[in-house]
Amino acid sequence: MKNSKKTLSSRYHPIFLAMLAVSPFAMDNAEADPLALPSPLTFNAGPLGTLNVQGVASGYGVWQDNKFPSSSNPGSKSASADISNGMVMISKNSGLVQFAVQAGAYNVMTLGANYASTGTFTQDTFGALPTGYIEIAPNDHFNVQIGKLFTLIGAEYTFSYQNWNIARGLLWGQENAVNKGIQLNYSAGPITAAVSWNDGFYSNRFNWMSGMVSWALDKQNTLFVQGGGNLGHTDYAYSSIATTPLQNNEAIVDAGYTYSGGNLVVTPYMQYTSVPASAIQALGAGSKTTSTLGGAILANYSLTDKISLAGRVEYISNSGSATDGSANLTGFGAGSHAWSLTATPTYQDGGFFARAELSYVKASMASGTGFAGTSGLAKSQIRGMVETGFMF
Repeated sequence: MKNSKKTLSSRYHPIFLAMLAVSPFAMDNAEADPLALPSPLTFNAGPLGTLNVQGVASGYGVWQDNKFPSSSNPGSKSASADISNGMVMISKNSGLVQFAVQAGAYNVMTLGANYASTGTFTQDTFGALPTGYIEIAPNDHFNVQIGKLFTLIGAEYTFSYQNWNIARGLLWGQENAVNKGIQLNYSAGPITAAVSWNDGFYSNRFNWMSGMVSWALDKQNTLFVQGGGNLGHTDYAYSSIATTPLQNNEAIVDAGYTYSGGNLVVTPYMQYTSVPASAIQALGAGSKTTSTLGGAILANYSLTDKISLAGRVEYISNSGSATDGSANLTGFGAGSHAWSLTATPTYQDGGFFARAELSYVKASMASGTGFAGTSGLAKSQIRGMVETGFMF
């Protein structure tokens, strides 16, 4: 792993501090980075010291065979296009007091789920300032961050330019993305750990605790465990999109492994979540404790220093049945099972990038139900996407 001080302080390289072990962007082998941000621009800001500036501007186009039932969202169309990222990141990563802010517009698309326009998504999730924090870093091994922080949970990141694939996967739907709170981070030798007190799924109610630990066995192999949960229960949605009420009351554990060798990076991981019956009843979503169990393999192979091919395969199940009072946690219904396949070839030359994506989702659901199609009864969906833009 590279210089620990820089790694611990620079989320926008783009590294999620507490997810170093599973990040394809945190590996020493630059050939494994399909969308590696160029080195930041630096300038002297007087009393603030030296600041780093980075940015990304990109757009996407999407086609899908089974569009979602009629709504005001572009997901009800067979084809649409919009901005995927239009953001600037400013950070200070030296000295006792450090900070980072990220501002702009963005969109997050998930397999098997309807999607909103970029303007609506930005406004109804984390706003024009999706992340920003102050960091107190007394030494190279320990720091404390306070503000709007990226989650500690998951193997995929929030914004498309930070990921091998354009759209997020099925397991992403059970994980939070950004929360407000305080986070303690520690790194020494092969161990990286973090713990956070926060508001979970951006609920503005601070009753969540989450944490992670990773162990680098050697330069190529790393184990990780991540988890979190609501210590009480929250029976309202603070934000119309970001705060999914059922998931905001869950307990979640992710565990996995990352291999990085030569031109190949592979991350298999398992995920388990559970929402208690008391929270499900309070939300009027059922009467029985409900869980999900999922697994995924994410991989990326660099064909050259400019061309890479990423793949993702996933499976997730929702416990219970449609008639026993279990909740619908996955969007495919109680008792359902779903899987997905995704392939994403990427070209990057300096700050320019272009990539295409083909994905397929198939769900086994209760008779007479579906998740897509104009009638809402389709149980599968093919989606094609393209994304291109510039980074600096």
